[in-house]
Amino acid sequence: MSIQASIEEKLKRAFSPERLVVMNESHLHAGHHHEESGHHATYDGTGETHFRVRLVSPKFAGMSRIERHRAVNELLGDELKGGVHALAIEPAAPGEPTRW
Repeated sequence: MSIQASIEEKLKRAFSPERLVVMNESHLHAGHHHEESGHHATYDGTGETHFRVRLVSPKFAGMSRIERHRAVNELLGDELKGGVHALAIEPAAPGEPTRW
């Protein structure tokens, strides 16, 4: 299973979202540098290293923006430890305005 499919499946199970979009944005980061365990590396834009998550879930009602981000980050902890270097999260509760 791809990392993207794993992220989508976990978010669906945990948040029962009304809307969910998981975008692989790794290609946007080609040429960017990062340091990992003392080694310098450059992203080539392939693979599954950078994602944007947009979701609307009733479970976010009454939660602060920080609480929503924390909940998603905790859920996707394995992915963040295993190769996902960036995760942009755009959470909303039903009825809240979104930019998408």
